[in-house]
Amino acid sequence: QTLGEQYRDLFGYLPQDFGFHQEFTIKDYLAYVAALKGLPKRQSWRKIHELLERLSLLDVCNKKISKLSLSGLTVSWLSELPEIDMLLFRYIRKAIDYSKSIEMNFGDPDVLQMSKIWKKVSNERLRIMQFLRFQKAVDGTYFSAVEPIYNVLPLVLPYLNDRFGDQKWLIYDMRREYGYYYDLKETIEVRFEQKEAHLLSGFLSEELMDENEKLFQQMWKEYFKTIAIKERINPKLHRQHLPVRFWKYMTEKQ
Repeated sequence: QTLGEQYRDLFGYLPQDFGFHQEFTIKDYLAYVAALKGLPKRQSWRKIHELLERLSLLDVCNKKISKLSLSGLTVSWLSELPEIDMLLFRYIRKAIDYSKSIEMNFGDPDVLQMSKIWKKVSNERLRIMQFLRFQKAVDGTYFSAVEPIYNVLPLVLPYLNDRFGDQKWLIYDMRREYGYYYDLKETIEVRFEQKEAHLLSGFLSEELMDENEKLFQQMWKEYFKTIAIKERINPKLHRQHLPVRFWKYMTEKQ
């Protein structure tokens, strides 16, 4: 019998690439999350100390979290789901209380729930990597607008830095109104107080486009149509592999 999605939901999710620091302690992890939320370092350490003291965790705050658990905690936090903070809190408490690692204990409802969230956020990261489309601006910067369900831009950065390290780019989250800009030297988070038209629509206007951008867009659309085999067109399967919510910012779908 073929093992389907229902079985995988019960079994949980084990990623191929964990991608985070192996030597983080509980205190280090809290500081990492504070940095993701933009808290100043001095303020975050003070709040972390107060939290650990209030929860009577100061004596175990230097206990190391496994690489697998740390990845799950970080990815799940970026889901921004309601009550995710309390779920992660219960998970951390259990990781502290048990002498062995708990990440494969799918009989525990909190571990299972976090595993499912981890899987959803990781899948969204992969979709953004697959369906990302850039537009070249007149200054040579490549601009891309996305609207992911979860806050996955920080998880996509390693791929972008590796794949597009030889060109300047700006990727912008339309839903959360922030993005990342790479200037061939470093990648920085950016926010805009005044939003120009392309930050509202997700598309560069013709005066902001590179002189050849419209030509390349048209060529890409023609290529997309040409490679399609009419006898094998399957709209239902197409939507399954390429969800409609991504079509809005894809060149070939305009």
